[in-house]
Amino acid sequence: MMQHVARVVAQPSSTTIGQRIHALAARLYPLNRSITGEGVRQSLDILGESIHLERHEVPTGTTAFDWTVPKEWGIRGGFIKDPSGRTIVDFAHSNLHVMGYSMPVHDTLSLEALKPHLHTLPEQPDLIPYRTSYYTEDWGFCLAHRDFLALPEGDYEVRIDSVLFDGHLTYGEALHRGESGRDVLLSTHICHPSLANDNCAGLAVLTFVAAALKERRTRYTYRFLFAPGTIGALVWLSRNEQALERIDHGLVLACIGDNGGPTYKKTRNGHATIDRIAACMRLDDGKRIEITDFTPYGYDERQFNAPGFQLPIGQLQRSRHGTFPEYHTSADNLDFIRPEHMEASFRMVMDMIDALESNWVPLNLYPKGEPQLGRRGLYAAMGGQKDAGVAMAFLWVLNLADGDHSLLDIAERADMAFSTVERAADLLLQHGLLSRLCDA
Repeated sequence: MMQHVARVVAQPSSTTIGQRIHALAARLYPLNRSITGEGVRQSLDILGESIHLERHEVPTGTTAFDWTVPKEWGIRGGFIKDPSGRTIVDFAHSNLHVMGYSMPVHDTLSLEALKPHLHTLPEQPDLIPYRTSYYTEDWGFCLAHRDFLALPEGDYEVRIDSVLFDGHLTYGEALHRGESGRDVLLSTHICHPSLANDNCAGLAVLTFVAAALKERRTRYTYRFLFAPGTIGALVWLSRNEQALERIDHGLVLACIGDNGGPTYKKTRNGHATIDRIAACMRLDDGKRIEITDFTPYGYDERQFNAPGFQLPIGQLQRSRHGTFPEYHTSADNLDFIRPEHMEASFRMVMDMIDALESNWVPLNLYPKGEPQLGRRGLYAAMGGQKDAGVAMAFLWVLNLADGDHSLLDIAERADMAFSTVERAADLLLQHGLLSRLCDA
């Protein structure tokens, strides 16, 4: 029977893994990503330094179910100059200043004519909002509301040096081959510019997960998808329909670098294995992941869970999108995401992978009453009586190891962390009290 590599063990380093993940997010942060364009390609170049990525270029006009790949968008700059000639908004200062997918414009407009093209956040007057116009021909600027209120009457020079052309949509895919012929899909969106939590953190964490699996022998094949939101996922689905039946589990990562949550959104059917694993996860402080029901709004989990696919793919966040004040604003910067939170997110994903890889069905070889654990040194092996949870896990595993329950079944029934149940089962197996019937 194939034996799988167990949990990821941190290696000695001058920097923590969280610091390295944060450093990768910081490299991605300045790039002007959109659903198409050079920012996506530049981001994939950076991610490709750590993992082997296959890049896919899908031409403008390609259909993906009810959608069509749009024209590619490129931008070289954009500014607003006030009546005195002073530059008051500049794309070079923040790429949030120009509305994504803005049409090219170079004009002189009165303040009254300009105002419909200005986007602000009156309730957050010091922040720049993030706005896009992917599928509607329009142009616009985003600025702090406080600066908007200070605009004097007069004529303004506006320029957006952009271009829309028949080009390509780009996405990247990495593959780690397993031994069972069954797949796990891990996905995150690559289309947001200079938003650290949404989604430089997701890109960085998923890259480190892919890198961590490179040296592991796994049961499942892991597919890592870095694609623009919505249209990218739909394009990938349309190009991989024949392979979808192999996908047994999956996760979408987003908003994974702040100190909120964590939060897991269930799959459409609500009882997939990945849903059950998320409910059995515990953080280092014993805190549970908050579990929410599926809704057809959010990130690309809504595409993967569409009724025509119904893939068993959940979604993992820290703070839920749209619920934190920094969401889609200039406050979602590198100070908002922290190394320790991204490291914890990385560990959560790896723990969920470990649960997928390590779930098996035990059989109690001493089923007539409880075997004497003390004389086998099992309680002492867990550090005295301090780890009472594992001591109870011994009893739960022995009681439910009737050949009909997997470790995940036992963790759910005992209301314990999967890792605790797995650790107990491994010790019982080592001491000859269990046999391993099969992988689950």
